[in-house]
Amino acid sequence: MALLSSVPIAAVPPDRFEPLIGPAAYRRLTERFARARDLLGGHAMWNINSTSRGGGVAEMLVSLLAYARGAGIDGRWEVIEGDEPFFRVTKRIHNQLHGEEGDGLPLDQAARERYESVTHAAGEELASRVAPGDIVLLHDPQTVGMIPALKRRGVPVVWRCHVGADGSNSLMSTARNFLRDYLRQADAYVFSREQYVWEDLDPGKTVLIAPSIDAFSPKNQELSGSQVAGILAAAGLQEAVAAGDPSFVRMDGSPGRVERHAEVDEWRRLRPDDTVVLQVSRWDRLKDPLGVIDGFVRYVLPRSTAHLVYAGPSVESVADDPEGKGVLEEASARFASLPSRDRERLHLATLPMADFEENAAIVNALQRRAQVVVQKSIAEGFGLTVAEAMWKRRPVVASRIGGIQDQIVDGRSGRLVRPRDPAGYGEAVRGLLDDPGYAASMGEEAYRRVRGGYLGTRSLLQYIALFERVLVGEGPPADASLESGYA
Repeated sequence: MALLSSVPIAAVPPDRFEPLIGPAAYRRLTERFARARDLLGGHAMWNINSTSRGGGVAEMLVSLLAYARGAGIDGRWEVIEGDEPFFRVTKRIHNQLHGEEGDGLPLDQAARERYESVTHAAGEELASRVAPGDIVLLHDPQTVGMIPALKRRGVPVVWRCHVGADGSNSLMSTARNFLRDYLRQADAYVFSREQYVWEDLDPGKTVLIAPSIDAFSPKNQELSGSQVAGILAAAGLQEAVAAGDPSFVRMDGSPGRVERHAEVDEWRRLRPDDTVVLQVSRWDRLKDPLGVIDGFVRYVLPRSTAHLVYAGPSVESVADDPEGKGVLEEASARFASLPSRDRERLHLATLPMADFEENAAIVNALQRRAQVVVQKSIAEGFGLTVAEAMWKRRPVVASRIGGIQDQIVDGRSGRLVRPRDPAGYGEAVRGLLDDPGYAASMGEEAYRRVRGGYLGTRSLLQYIALFERVLVGEGPPADASLESGYA
């Protein structure tokens, strides 16, 4: 049985970025693409991860590979198809790399055998398809075990780690030890932050590349007020208004339309004039859905008229996260246990995932609809939902952890709070709701910050520069700075 499945990739010309980033930065981008085409000489740039939908990694690949293809580079995307026992092991690794216990089971010999039964076979399968001159970029712990098979064929391999946590504990050490022997064989390692780099990896092979968003994707493209209202009404998330327009633009430039409904636990549907506090996250305990609900009910709800919307993907569609269903059930049970006066102001939404771009358009509309966006995670590798909301000029209240604290300057481009401080979270949300002028100025500063450092053109420049160095045999620079991609 095949363990890899191919994901279709659109080809999108990158010239749409020129008005956004300016002529000088755009010229550097096109020059870098030309050099990459010459270097690859028609060979492929493979990306392997564990899901084609749900989560920031998949979203980044959709956009970055589309622009690479649009620039004439043969970008390819394969998803590793593990079974539920495999994904339970990789979720355990994921949790422990964040310093959290997860399911409490050990990363023992049985776990290793389950992990290797999938990754070794997937590595052999990919190695049989990769041609000399190709390069492979593996994403996150689910793919690390593929490295030995690829290296036996002489394939250049880069591992991209999108997860991590501040500090260190025994759980993190255990997860790193589980992966270390596979990982040391890679040609380069990419981390989101300096604090996430493993202490015993070769610094000469290590690069820092922060995640980024695509300003033109269905998730982040401009939407009119009519489109926001129309999309939310079509998805069953808000009462309809007469002028609603549920349309959006797909990655390839063709028209799209929201038609599928979300499933919502709610006492009543949102109305167009309701004030909205929003968190968009996978159904993951590290995103703290119960803390978001409890903190809102205790510290925001009694002192404002705001509604809380917690939106996540349909759990059946996220194959690499077997804990999602249980977390959603916990959140639904918490909602059901509340008094009716509280439930009237809470909305737990699972968003349709059958059409990835339709899902992205719904999230876009939700973020633009919200007066305040929250990301109250307990652990977070980077937190692209923060950058997404900031791009839409929304004030964000988020935990002072991981890459979130790189994106937000507290008090200027957002508010940072301690991750396990419900009172601080509630106070920050109320402060923004009570002072719309302050919230608006914070949103403008947030937009400028994302425009200056977290758009996909910067990531494209950095990845291409890294691949050049790997393919010509020069190690990436120890300081991992590469190029920012901006003037």
